[in-house]
Amino acid sequence: MRVVRIVLAVLLWAVVALCLVVTAAPFFLDRIYYRGPVASHFDGQRFFNPDGDALDISAARGNKLLWQQVFGDPTRPKWPGHVAVMPGKPPARADGGEMRVTWVGHATVLVQADGVNILTDPVWSDTVGPFGIGPRRVAAPGVRFEDLPRIDLVLVSHNHYDHMDLPTLKRLWDRDRPVIVTSLGNDAILRTRGIPAQALDWGGSFVLDRPDGGPQFTSECTEPVRWCRMRAIVHVTRSHHWGSRWFADRSRALWSSFVVRLPHGNFFFAGDTGLGDGKWPAEAAALGRIRFAAIPIGAFRFDEGQMASGSHIGPRDAIRVWDGLGRPSALAVHWGTFRLSREGYATPPAMLRGMLRCAGEDPARFAARRIGETFAVSPLATAPPPPDYAALDACIRGGRFDALR
Repeated sequence: MRVVRIVLAVLLWAVVALCLVVTAAPFFLDRIYYRGPVASHFDGQRFFNPDGDALDISAARGNKLLWQQVFGDPTRPKWPGHVAVMPGKPPARADGGEMRVTWVGHATVLVQADGVNILTDPVWSDTVGPFGIGPRRVAAPGVRFEDLPRIDLVLVSHNHYDHMDLPTLKRLWDRDRPVIVTSLGNDAILRTRGIPAQALDWGGSFVLDRPDGGPQFTSECTEPVRWCRMRAIVHVTRSHHWGSRWFADRSRALWSSFVVRLPHGNFFFAGDTGLGDGKWPAEAAALGRIRFAAIPIGAFRFDEGQMASGSHIGPRDAIRVWDGLGRPSALAVHWGTFRLSREGYATPPAMLRGMLRCAGEDPARFAARRIGETFAVSPLATAPPPPDYAALDACIRGGRFDALR
């Protein structure tokens, strides 16, 4: 058995090495997904973060991570090979001001509010990577695809495989014909599978109208009449990340977060992001009060003791994002499904709970929930006072979380 494992590892490494060699021919693997004028975050060839670079994985670190993916790393915290999931069956719709949320796993979240079914970065595949090679899911999707209600709106934050899963998006398009909103350049990738999408720059918006054009919210609507006849407005907003599917095509397509304006309070989806200058959450909140947010907390540790990376926030910075959004009801995502970095399986939610308590916050307001659980989101209410960052920093400096690897 040991010999077989060694042979398989050598063969897999040979395939990976071949893929890396092929990247030396950029004319083959590089792709021009978008052409447009130079902007504050686009140099005419590639997109970038105006608040600084998010590419914190050097060539040496990237090679190390690749080696660990293939051959393993006995120094890393252990992860379970399989996590039991009880798949849920969400309702067909949520109307009358009700909002229901189901965490499907990783960054895939089903949000049902005001008659609109929204799905974020949908991934039902078992592995995330090119040619079926990549991290394998340890937790099954929290909703079986056949139990997924009809989807009206899909948000695709960027083109990394664990967020843009083309097989899943094709199944969704063929079944429901949803409106798919993404950021610039990603539509070119989707079109290769016959999937149309609305691709927008940061600051762009898309109106999701009622199919019949009639009023949706007549008795409770306090906005202008035109807004009352809309189902939602999707705003593409700034985040701090990068994109690539083939090594050489790095940052050829844009990454983003989203605000979905709804009559009873907005929904914010962070996508995948580092903290950057930390100003972009407030920019999103300026579009209207946020009722619910999906914020990542995992894949932040690539070296021992690391609390965040340039492209991923950990629980500490996730609290700052949550605060910048106005401290809405929030779900912790981007953990516990695919192993992408060095922290242990349960480290992100344990850190989040402890850090919120250190900061004087109720952990129930920004919670890590069970995959497959459908829960109701409370109506908009007065936000609690800001977190006590001095107390939080004191907990971190005092080693309160050092044992969480």
